[in-house]
Amino acid sequence: MDSTNPRMTKQQVCRAIRDDIIRGVFAPGQRLTEDTLAESYGVSRVPVREALRTLEAEGFAYSRTYAGTFVAELTEDEAADLLEIRALLEPLCASRAAHRRTPEQLGRLKELTALGQESVRAGRLDDLTRLNSRFHEVLAEASGSSLLAGLITQLGWKIAWVYAVELPRRATDSWDEHERICAALEAGDAGLAGSLVTEHIAHATTAYRLRTAHPAPSGAGS
Repeated sequence: MDSTNPRMTKQQVCRAIRDDIIRGVFAPGQRLTEDTLAESYGVSRVPVREALRTLEAEGFAYSRTYAGTFVAELTEDEAADLLEIRALLEPLCASRAAHRRTPEQLGRLKELTALGQESVRAGRLDDLTRLNSRFHEVLAEASGSSLLAGLITQLGWKIAWVYAVELPRRATDSWDEHERICAALEAGDAGLAGSLVTEHIAHATTAYRLRTAHPAPSGAGS
């Protein structure tokens, strides 16, 4: 019997593997074999092979001659670069969004914030990386700049990787900060919105740097 799922596109396979790397299902240094992944996701080896090439180009995986493909590790320098770049771009997004956001975009940001807070209360931490990424994507879209939105989207997956590490410790505070950002956008206060996003990213950076000094409680998830 053919157990593959022909309806799953190569992009969906790539996204599924990437999500599992971000969530820690596959640990840094773990070997990614085509046969095992194909069986796990119910697809043939072809889309898996293409997905691994894409993930290697994105920096989520690396290959060694005659050894195979392995999960990459997010380095301190790379995480610092990502957060620094984000710290430059997202306050600008927020400042512009205070004047340019549509009622629908503000409503979506509020909805995502409510979902995030609900997930924190219910202990569904695995949902938070996806919700957080979407919040920041909508915030960028609300800036009214397709260029800014595109840049944030390109950074999104790697930033999600950083956030997956620090989320268990900062989950409650992070979504409370999102709520205050939404309030500033609703008030049309560009200066406050930009300042709140700057503080939000600074807190995320601090949490990432402290993760090894004060490990998150076992079972917290990410």
